[in-house]
Order: sequence, then C-alpha cells, then structure tokens
Amino acid sequence: MTPRPPRIDRTAFGVSVGLIALVCIPLFLAPESGGRLVTRAYELLADRFGLLYQWVTIAVTVFLLWLALSRHGRRRLGEPDSRPEFNTFSWIAMLFCAGIGSGLLYWSTIEWATYLGQPPFGLEPDSTEAAEWAATYGIFHWGFSAWALYGFPAVAIAFPYYRKHLPFLRLSTGIHGLIGKEGYDRPPARIIDLVFILSLIGGTGTSLGLGTPMIAACISQVLGIEHTFGLEVAVMAICVVTFAASVYLGLNRGIKPLSDASVIAAVCLLLFILIVGPTLFLLRTGTNSLGLLLENFIRMNTWTDPVDRTGFVEGQTVFYWAWWIAYGPFMGIFVTRISGGRTLRQMIGGMLLLGTLGCTVFYVILGNYGMHLDLSGALPVRDIAAASGAPAAIAETIGFLPFGLVALTIFSLVAIVFIATTYDSASYCLAASATRNLREGAHPARWHRLFWACAVGVLPVALMFIGREGDNDSLTVVQSATLVVSLPVLVVGALMAVSLMRSLREADRESET
Repeated sequence: MTPRPPRIDRTAFGVSVGLIALVCIPLFLAPESGGRLVTRAYELLADRFGLLYQWVTIAVTVFLLWLALSRHGRRRLGEPDSRPEFNTFSWIAMLFCAGIGSGLLYWSTIEWATYLGQPPFGLEPDSTEAAEWAATYGIFHWGFSAWALYGFPAVAIAFPYYRKHLPFLRLSTGIHGLIGKEGYDRPPARIIDLVFILSLIGGTGTSLGLGTPMIAACISQVLGIEHTFGLEVAVMAICVVTFAASVYLGLNRGIKPLSDASVIAAVCLLLFILIVGPTLFLLRTGTNSLGLLLENFIRMNTWTDPVDRTGFVEGQTVFYWAWWIAYGPFMGIFVTRISGGRTLRQMIGGMLLLGTLGCTVFYVILGNYGMHLDLSGALPVRDIAAASGAPAAIAETIGFLPFGLVALTIFSLVAIVFIATTYDSASYCLAASATRNLREGAHPARWHRLFWACAVGVLPVALMFIGREGDNDSLTVVQSATLVVSLPVLVVGALMAVSLMRSLREADRESET
C-alpha cells in the first residue's frame, strides 16, 4: 500500500500557536514586570537546580562515550545496506549551523572579557592566570560536554525512528520504547511534544536575541547610523526573510546549500583574522588553552564553587548547560532527519569531535584576537562593553581589523546566514513536529514550514523589547529565558534514557533470534 502523504496535526499545530501567544503577549503588554519575573526565575532555578544540570551533563557525556564504543555503536540508522543521504561536509555544516548559529560569533568574540574580570577558582582578576583561563573556559562551554547534550536526544529519537520506521518525527519519538506505536495521541506524548515547542521557542529566542543586536551594532558602524531598537527589528526582518526562503526550499535546495556557504564564509573570515592579526599570540594562547582544558577537564565539569559561592558556576556554566539542554530536543529532531544511513558511532563521533573542533577554532581565533586587543592596549574592548554593551564592543573589535568596514560587512553577513541556518532548521523541526505521516525521507508542507519561519521570530523580539524597558538588562533577560524553559526538558530526558535502554535491549533480543 502507498503510504499516506504528510498532513498537518491540527491539535499539535493549534496548541503550538496558542503556546507562543501565551508566552509572548504578556511580555509585550507588561515588559518591565515580565523582565523581572524571568530574571527572578533564573536566579531561583540556578541556585536550586544548578548542581542537577552539572550532574546531568556528566552522566550524558559518559553514557554517549559508552554507547559509541560499545557494540551498539555499529547499529545503522536505517536498513543495513543504507548509506548517508548527505556527505560528511554538508552533514557537519548543517549540524554546526543549526546547533550554534550566531551565538558562537557573539560569545567567541567577547566571552573572555567576563572571565578575565571575574575568573574562576578564586583567581586574581586581570592576572596572568585569569587571562589563560579566560581563553580556555569558552572552549569548555562550547566543547565536548556541551555537544554531548545535543547528542543524547539525537540518539534517543533517531534510533526508534529509523528502526521502527515511525510516521512521526517528534520529541515524543524519543520515548517510543515506553509508549509504543499507539501512544502518540495520548496525553503523555502530547505533553512531551509541548515541552519541545517550549524549549525550542526559548532556545531560539536566546540565539536570535543575542545575534540581532550584534548584527545591528555592526551595521550601525558600517553605515554610520544610530543603533536603535528599530534597527534591531529591521535586522530581525532581514533574518526572517532569509531563513523563510531557505526553509521554503527545503533541506536539499535551501538548508543544505545555505549551511555549506555559511561555513565556507566563516572559515575564510577566520583565516583572514589569523593571517592579519597577532598570529603567534593566537596560536600560542590556543595551544596553551588546549593543554589547560585536557589537564582540568574533570575538574571543570565537577567544580561547584562550594565555599566562596562567587556565582561563577550559576552565571556561566549552568547557563550554558541550560542553553544546550533547551536546544537539545530541536537538535535531536533535526539531526535525526539528516543522519539516515549513518551508524550511531558515526553520528555521536561527528557531533562530539567535529562540533567541538569547530567551536574551538572560533574561540582560538576570534576570542584570543579580542583579548589581545584589550591586553595590549590597542583597543579597550572591556571598557567599550561596559559603556555601550557587548554588541558595540564586538563591532569595534571586528572593525579594528585591517579593511575594518569590509571585515564588519562580511562578519555581519556570516552572522545573518548563521541565524538563517539555525532558524530554518528550527522551523523545519516545528513543522515536522506538527505533521502526521512524516515517514523517512518525507518533508512537511511548504506553507507549514514557512509559517513557523515567521512565528519563531516573535519571542526574540519580545525578549529584546523587555530588555530595553526599565531596569531590565537585555543579556540577563535572554539568558534567564533559556534556563526557565530547559528545566522540563530534564524530566523528558530521564524518560528518554529509560526508553532508549529498553529499545537497545529489545534490539539485542531481536539480533539473537
């Protein structure tokens, strides 16, 4: 029999739209109160549950290493003779662009400034040791442990989806071992799919909420115009149009070529900075950071700052783990869609190793370049950030390069494309989650993908808006939203772990018979 074509799941679609309205409308109507509420929730959750986030990250990392190295790592996503739909470069490009977006451009350029002035482990601010750790901690926060938080939901969703040839590609696919084929329309599965929508809205809101002001600051400097909220909204509109066109064209004609182009452009920009910048400082500091990271990897994962309670762990490490966890369900669905034909070992190894390598290169070049400008006195990057905000400091850092206006223009274009590749992937996954009969190789309807491309831009505008009202700080509000929406994902993750182990045991029994 011919499989039925994909069709919209009216319940999932209606509830998803209602959830976006429920979250965003109060923020627009009462921005100042909304900002305080979100920030207060962050402080409470980080203090009460910060240790839980650290333990979850450790457990997930250990589990994925075991899974990749065990006999299960040889299991193929699809038929035994199936092969990957996308070549390795395009696969990692889509994975990289969907998973990090413009957030990597933002943080890799400026994150060191926080650690230099407020270093970990009780070190003296602005000391030599603080500078070395400032160049290292960003690599840690965007490295092996972080990508493991993406890899776990990808494995939990991909294994049952391809093994059982399921007609659904949703977060609830990851608990197939607990609910079976008949459980997807029942309340537990529906609730889990709502958690996915909430986490994706919050996670993408953080990424676009950080990237848009940064791009606006760069454009402001290039064109010599004032950096206003209106300019940020205009940038947002450009990004929405770009990723709407990409998601409308689909994976092969939109998301894939845009991801390939953005990675190539980013590599060219990094090579330019490496060549014209302080090359030896970048390479020496990067090498030193890798040594520090390898030597202290376990300590950095387990450091809780139990005595001094400086807030470093809650404000930095817990925030990053929450961000990656909030993005995890989306990445799980997207990576599942593009990973057919690969083995579990290939998927896990590609995410953990290649994802970490890509982020490390950004921090070694962009981050150390910005820190060199500040330490050498060539450009007071931290003073600019304190006076005008991190986006302005990033724009000044890139603009200080030779051919600064050209570099800023290229940097802005790469950031826009990075945002587009993140959001077209997110839109695709939202459409997939609200579609029935979406079997292996099928796509959600184009109008459906286009609708979500526009809808996902609502919360970032709300977060930027409330961040400009009253005493609210934009960065704090955006960070807070991530932690708040990530907490329910932890509960779903526990269910996915139980379901995955049950599915692996079932696969073992089938292999023996």
